[in-house]
Amino acid sequence: MFASALANVPTSKSVMEKMLPTHVVVIYLVFAIGAYAVYHHVAEQEFSSILTMAVIAQTLATVLMCVKVITQNSAVGISARGLTLEAIGVALRLSSTVWLNGYLPTDSTGDHVFQIADFCSLGMLLFLLHRVLVTNRASYQEDDDDSSSMGPTILVCFALAAVFHADMDENPLFDTLWMTGLFTGVVAVLPQLWLITRTGGRADAMTCHYIAAMALSKILSGIFMWEAQEDITCKPWIGGFQHGIVAILMAHAVHLLLLCDFMYYYVKTMTHKGFQSSLQFDLPSYI
Repeated sequence: MFASALANVPTSKSVMEKMLPTHVVVIYLVFAIGAYAVYHHVAEQEFSSILTMAVIAQTLATVLMCVKVITQNSAVGISARGLTLEAIGVALRLSSTVWLNGYLPTDSTGDHVFQIADFCSLGMLLFLLHRVLVTNRASYQEDDDDSSSMGPTILVCFALAAVFHADMDENPLFDTLWMTGLFTGVVAVLPQLWLITRTGGRADAMTCHYIAAMALSKILSGIFMWEAQEDITCKPWIGGFQHGIVAILMAHAVHLLLLCDFMYYYVKTMTHKGFQSSLQFDLPSYI
């Protein structure tokens, strides 16, 4: 009896594997070491490289979601509409950053590293969409995903960008496209949060890591924009009011505001139960 009871007691190794699953730890370590190397050896510790760290965090997020889909061979808990909006946002920003310098970091990472990270993110987002909509479509929760059309959302983002864009590229079209990409990336989180709400307020660990890494990307980008606000100019509509930087900072603030509730539960769960734990949100009784 004692032996059987002892066998059921979890060993410290099994507890640690549950708290810190190997594949998640390895992914975070690889990206942390990579970001450190880029910051010290490519950017030469220039502050502007924080913008490159933002796109590296974005790439980390997409890697985590790819690992989820591949290891689980399932599309459960993934919003195809959210992925589509995110991919469109990255593509729109790339339309500017691949050949114009206005929204790039001023250090050496703006020459290649920044764009490579964005292209990697875009490629993985397209891979995820193929897995969700084709390979693993049987497990895709289409009925619970946001059913609204994405066209009006993108048009609204474009219209707002056309009015409030900055002029860092000195090209109204590509300034507008970059700003549209920023706004689209902000609203991309909404379908994923909607899906979590529709499915009982529960999200598995890898989906949560994806959302959190995207939030980290926006935090880093927002810090850069805040510090560089004096250098981000536009052609004012009213007096000398620089609406371009205000719109950029507001977009970052809205993204983080949308994730306030999620981040509270994420930090609480990960610190108490480990990186492998699912999140359960307390939803209002009327949902």
